[in-house]
Amino acid sequence: MTLDSDTILLSAAFLVIALIYAAVGQAGASGYIAIMGLAGFTPLAMKTTALALNLLVAAIGTVLFLKAGRLSWRNVWPFAILGFPFSMLGGAVHLPEGTYFPLVGIVLILSALQMARTAFSTKSSGPETAATPPFGAALAIGAVIGFLSGTTGTGGGVFLAPIILSMNWGTARQTAATTAVYNLMNSAAALIGAYGAWDHIPATLPAWLGAVAVGGSTGAYIGSRYLSDRWLRGVLAFLLMASGIKLVL
Repeated sequence: MTLDSDTILLSAAFLVIALIYAAVGQAGASGYIAIMGLAGFTPLAMKTTALALNLLVAAIGTVLFLKAGRLSWRNVWPFAILGFPFSMLGGAVHLPEGTYFPLVGIVLILSALQMARTAFSTKSSGPETAATPPFGAALAIGAVIGFLSGTTGTGGGVFLAPIILSMNWGTARQTAATTAVYNLMNSAAALIGAYGAWDHIPATLPAWLGAVAVGGSTGAYIGSRYLSDRWLRGVLAFLLMASGIKLVL
């Protein structure tokens, strides 16, 4: 594997994306896709690479939440029980370029709007106690987000988190832990489902995995201590919106 200038630049970009996303409790798939969209990757390369990077950062986040004792499997499994198989099903769906790019563009724009909404919201972070999500609703939400995330190569946490918070189904910390595990399980399932497209993964993936491992670990530990959560989400919103518009147009 040769570390040319493009590989180094992408590694740096992925590291920064992983750091910022990890600082706000996410794994970064939509950010990786945004970067690859700007760099001109093919749909299958974007999808499989984003899932692989997302899987690693989500695994790091899950381990940290487990060590901190913040992970409640009771909050995770209702979303994951159908999220896993539907993510695998979505991973096996390979859309043509004319469909994939507009769909992913819309996903990025929606992600940007959600990031902007949370960045500029004047509401407090919410109560310290939360209700248990209704089983049926959690199943349905997990399945829908799972299929969408598997098809597009996004982790799904960026959509699941605002739903949990808006419905008061978890505190901020519980939501971050839940979405970390959801991202981990869905990314693994979608990557398995996309097995037939693994040959589209660039040979430079190991370098990028190393970069996001450093970024994700750093973001999970100290990223949010030096930059405000609102500022981080604002930067992400801008990047996602610009990339989403580029893909749609």
